Amino acid sequence: MKPAGATDTIAAIATPPGRGGIGIVRVSGQDLLPFVQALTGKQPAPRRAAIADFLAADGAPLDRGLILYFSAPHSFTGEDVLELHGHGGPVVMHALLARCVELGARLAEPGEFSRRAFENDKIDLAQAEGIADLIEAATAQAARAALRSLTGEFSRAVHALTDALAELRSLIEATLDFPDEEIDPLADTDIIPRLAQLRVDLATLRARAREGSVLRSGMTVVLAGLPNVGKSSLLNRLAGEERAIVTEIAGTTRDAVRETIQVEGIPLHIIDTAGLRETEDVVEKLGIERSWREIGQADVILQIVDARAGVTPADRAVAARLPAGIERLVVENKADLAQRESGRHELHGTVHLTLSAKSGAGVKLLHDELLRVAGWRGHGEDALLARARHLEALVDADARLSAAAAQLDQLELAAEELRLAQEALSGITGEFTADDLLGMIFGKFCIGK
Repeated sequence: MKPAGATDTIAAIATPPGRGGIGIVRVSGQDLLPFVQALTGKQPAPRRAAIADFLAADGAPLDRGLILYFSAPHSFTGEDVLELHGHGGPVVMHALLARCVELGARLAEPGEFSRRAFENDKIDLAQAEGIADLIEAATAQAARAALRSLTGEFSRAVHALTDALAELRSLIEATLDFPDEEIDPLADTDIIPRLAQLRVDLATLRARAREGSVLRSGMTVVLAGLPNVGKSSLLNRLAGEERAIVTEIAGTTRDAVRETIQVEGIPLHIIDTAGLRETEDVVEKLGIERSWREIGQADVILQIVDARAGVTPADRAVAARLPAGIERLVVENKADLAQRESGRHELHGTVHLTLSAKSGAGVKLLHDELLRVAGWRGHGEDALLARARHLEALVDADARLSAAAAQLDQLELAAEELRLAQEALSGITGEFTADDLLGMIFGKFCIGK
């Protein structure tokens, strides 16, 4: 069901705030030709740019620019769409928008143009989200992945899975409808290989989506450890500039210092924290409390230790307090002072990296290890920019397929698990999506998009 006001004529400034050579006001609604006539005195041909004066109510020109008219259903929203390309000053843009409101339009809500495109079957939900992700992309890799979603590559992969699920369900239902036939449903049909192939295809899609999720959101990396082990020096080395103050005095860092870097197009949000120790200094104590909060929100923790001393009892005490379930890498820093070569080894299941933040030796090993933790496969050219809800749906579908495989001796139960898997996947493209979820998704879009 469409929300209230879904048939109103809506208008918004579609270009960013500020001054520019060109600004665009976008209008969408039903039967906009009378609207265009009142605004410009012209009846433009669809999909042909024309020069026009944009007229006030008394006929005085507000601006002169280009007008583009797209007739329904051959437009982004599926409705009549009008674009006014005027001079890009804020006074001009707001005057044109005010004139559109005078002519009966209302101000568009965030994402309302994209929501109308979705509700008029011009795009599906994954493609709509691809629009917002393309606008917000922080790296070139993320932009390419968002474009793949926008052009329907993600949706096509999901539809291929749901179609295969539907075929498998129909095969199972057929065997259930004819229980008296002298056949063994598992031995005499290809239910088992079909289900196995479905699980392989879903695993492939999940891997592509996980890569895209990392491209979209990045990964939060917290530097933690005792005072004066080189956390701030490592932050500066990763950032490529002096972002944190470095001294020989323990406890110099009193608050979290944040920096975002890119490694192979992946945003890594690096957070340097105060050294973890017992202290009576009130300010330092507050910094340490904030450090533990940052550590609890990390995707990966780099526990920095001094390579000259190795992992000390104090370092082990810190490690014991680190949250379970968050990946931890031990970085043995100051390899140059310890006269040790950079390298990687594992100890009791934990990866240890030896490096020098001062010289840069071994930092490439750290980059590679962070990419491994992120699940990055080294190119990202087939990554699909995925949101948390997409990953949750894929995980749910995978669990349902696993349950179906475990219950093939009871085909009724297996068929139900396959139905639930299909429903989970269909939620990605919006075939089964609650209205309140749609409101949350589109409410985070830009106004005018």
